[in-house]
Amino acid sequence: MYQNIRRFFLPTARCWDADSERSYQDLFERLDTNKDGKVDVAELRAGLKAMGIFRQGAAQKIVSSGDQNKDGSLDFNEFSKYLKDHEKKLRLTFKSLDKNDDGRIDASEIQQSLAELGIDISKEDSRKILQSMDIDGTMVVDWNEWREHFLFCPAQNLEEIIRYWKHSSVLDIGDSLTIPDEFTEEEKSSGGWWKQLMAGAVAGAVSRTGTAPLDRMKVFMQVHSSKAHRISLVGGFKQMIMEGGLTSLWRGNGINVLKIAPETAIKFMAYEQYKKLLSDGNKVKTHQRFLAGSLAGATAQTAIYPMEVLKTRLTLRKTGQYSGTFDCAKRILQKEGVKAFYKGYVPNLVGIIPYAGIDLAVYESLKSAWLSYHPKDSANPGVLVLVGCGTVSSTCGQLASYPLALVRTRMQAQASLDASDQTSMTGLMKKIVAKDGFFGLYRGILPNFMKVIPAVSISYVVYEYMKNGLGISK
Repeated sequence: MYQNIRRFFLPTARCWDADSERSYQDLFERLDTNKDGKVDVAELRAGLKAMGIFRQGAAQKIVSSGDQNKDGSLDFNEFSKYLKDHEKKLRLTFKSLDKNDDGRIDASEIQQSLAELGIDISKEDSRKILQSMDIDGTMVVDWNEWREHFLFCPAQNLEEIIRYWKHSSVLDIGDSLTIPDEFTEEEKSSGGWWKQLMAGAVAGAVSRTGTAPLDRMKVFMQVHSSKAHRISLVGGFKQMIMEGGLTSLWRGNGINVLKIAPETAIKFMAYEQYKKLLSDGNKVKTHQRFLAGSLAGATAQTAIYPMEVLKTRLTLRKTGQYSGTFDCAKRILQKEGVKAFYKGYVPNLVGIIPYAGIDLAVYESLKSAWLSYHPKDSANPGVLVLVGCGTVSSTCGQLASYPLALVRTRMQAQASLDASDQTSMTGLMKKIVAKDGFFGLYRGILPNFMKVIPAVSISYVVYEYMKNGLGISK
């Protein structure tokens, strides 16, 4: 059925001459449903949907790319020029995949090309990707099949196609331990990377502000809740509001938002350097990317860790205890010395490996499972699939590293105690287990999980708005 519908719109797609004005004219007339001589976003979106193409933002990006006079639609000249230019780029990508230059792409060539980009997939997965483009069932893809599959996909090269499956770090759930985002060489040279980082930073700031009350409750329960002194969710909020009013629910949010920019910048720059160092000029492999991401996270955390300590102290402060961030920092420095700014640093550093590792492993497993059941949609899994996979994998990463995060927060909060009362990471962990049992290491996990879905939703929506505002489309 799907192929019959597509052939109605692309009746001569299999023998299309890229220079044939008649072929473009026929397609243009079918898409121009109101016969005004122009194809706008709504008409193109409806046409793509009728062809069974549901690529998020594809219609908008095609119109934006081809709209030379900026009237919000494509006339025939603009439409045909866009398709000609796009086909030329698709031809280059096809040739780069066709390793033996026989005019066809097989599963091994897809697997090899992805490996060169640092993405290792199984032979079975490469066959499933191939099947999504293979119209005649020959288990090879010729130029006509390749062109028909990607004709209305804005992606112009293999790296952009693979970016559909990239595990993006714009899903901000409050913990910045994920492996940094990847950018194409074109984005790096054009400056598009900093716009995406800025969009992600703003999305993270709005997301963290929106879920700040739940984050403060998590920290409050991590430090003050125990088997003998249980703090419920409702009771905790009542206690905080009675002590400092409604605005007290946002204590510590300012520094939490402020640290996004330096952490993101340091992590990105360190990640690029570690990738170069580990790959020795060759293509980056999966394990090298994971190691580079973990080292970049450790580097960024080391640089901004004093801000983490300040965030915990400001989150837990009582009314009138500090006049602001600088006052808090000054008092810590005067009373406790520089060492206080790195209390809890070891469990924080150790927690990066299980978080990033499990996050990446779960994401890859979910991706492979989705590919197994939906091979025809491999090039475009859709927004819900990507967001869902990212949310579940990040949550699993948090779950694995949560005990270390709790110990880190306790150590940050207890830095003001006398040296004799302070304990090491292992000593504190043993103390918590002895006093509250194993589940004592998961105090505050409920508000932490409660903020995941709203945090992801807010960050994604804001990120999309920021992309449009900055003139980028990912």
